[in-house]
Amino acid sequence: MRKTEITRAMNRIASLCSVLLASAVFFGCKTAPKQSAAACPPAVQPGVDVLFEKRLDLLRGKRVGLITNPTGVDRNLGSIIERFRQHPDLKLVALYGPEHGVRGNAQAGEYVAFYLDPHFQLPVFSLYGQSKKPPVGMLKNIDEYMRSFDTSHADKTPEKSMLQAIDVMVFDLQDVGARVYTYIATMAYAMQACAEGGIPFVVLDRPNPITGEDMEGAMLDYPKLSSFVGLYPIPLRHGMTAGELARLFNDKFLPQKANLIVVPAEGWKRDQWFDETGLPWVIPSPNLPTLEAAVVYPGQVLFEGTNLSEGRGTTRPFELFGAPWIDGYDLAKDLNALGLPGVKFREAWFTPTFSKHQGKLCGGCQLHVTDRRAYRSVATTLHIIRAIKKRYPAQFEFHAAYFDKVAGAASVRTALESGEPVEAIVSGFKKGLDDFGKLRLPYLLYR
Repeated sequence: MRKTEITRAMNRIASLCSVLLASAVFFGCKTAPKQSAAACPPAVQPGVDVLFEKRLDLLRGKRVGLITNPTGVDRNLGSIIERFRQHPDLKLVALYGPEHGVRGNAQAGEYVAFYLDPHFQLPVFSLYGQSKKPPVGMLKNIDEYMRSFDTSHADKTPEKSMLQAIDVMVFDLQDVGARVYTYIATMAYAMQACAEGGIPFVVLDRPNPITGEDMEGAMLDYPKLSSFVGLYPIPLRHGMTAGELARLFNDKFLPQKANLIVVPAEGWKRDQWFDETGLPWVIPSPNLPTLEAAVVYPGQVLFEGTNLSEGRGTTRPFELFGAPWIDGYDLAKDLNALGLPGVKFREAWFTPTFSKHQGKLCGGCQLHVTDRRAYRSVATTLHIIRAIKKRYPAQFEFHAAYFDKVAGAASVRTALESGEPVEAIVSGFKKGLDDFGKLRLPYLLYR
């Protein structure tokens, strides 16, 4: 072969490789489920980015209250608090924290106290401590309301001229797609308070991290089992975003309608999982450190209503489960023999550093999702409970009142207690899910 022919052949091969590489990058960014934000620029813009690019008129020149936590970031991990503080046309005057606090450091159920933030020079009110529904003084007479708290330890206090009232409340929290996650109850209570106070309520929407298509579990038995882990009659896995839920709650359930404005995320499709959005994952709460934990959470959270550890106090909460009296080897064999779709069980041994069975060696399993579209979290967890109850009838216990609140209906527990097949229990959810699917349609913002 002549030298020129060899050169041409090598050039053709190089060109072909370039095309293949470009195609791999393009399609990888669009479809690869676990591309990092650094590898692929975000295709989805959360509501906070849309606000600053298109809807700043909603807040310009107004005194703003902000309900947020560490998940309140833009697509480049910029803090919404910092962006509000640094913008010359915005007046951020108070922060309001959900469960776990504005800093995200408090454990589940831990009382969160009022404080003055030394970095932001702002009062930080708790919506999981002083109150769950903000009282009128917390919104309309902030300076006077602050006097009920000890601020002597603060280096500086905010200017009183800023603390008369808020003109608008902004909500920016990452929900995880489950009814029991308390951020949506915080949103609903804050909407109620703002409706009563005549204060507009703005939701900066974010994707549902476990998609907006699938729904699972029982509808909440309302109002009988209404609580902070489930205020309104929606399924355990609801398949909606916070903004969509706000629209639904405002129209159907709030005693007084709020002046609600939702700023939708842009670019998100209902069938997308969070790791397909290109957005950075920020831990929404201490015991949901990963998307994998969020995927299993709608079902595994049912363990909170039992004497089983749901893996709190370990590095894989909600993926690990067990108890000191369980043999993980036997349990894994029982569960894998069921052939449940999209999931495998691995024998596991762990010692929780806090929460249930703290400091005790527990046997159990780690749940590994192998096909998250086939996997059904609620049905899987019901099968786990049934298998453990069958193998360890003397040791397993329901915490009945709390289990019913989490499950949404006492019938789930009573069916498990009577030995009813899981398939029959899940079949009983169908009508409620079908009806809810129709109810939610007018409030959906994404295709």
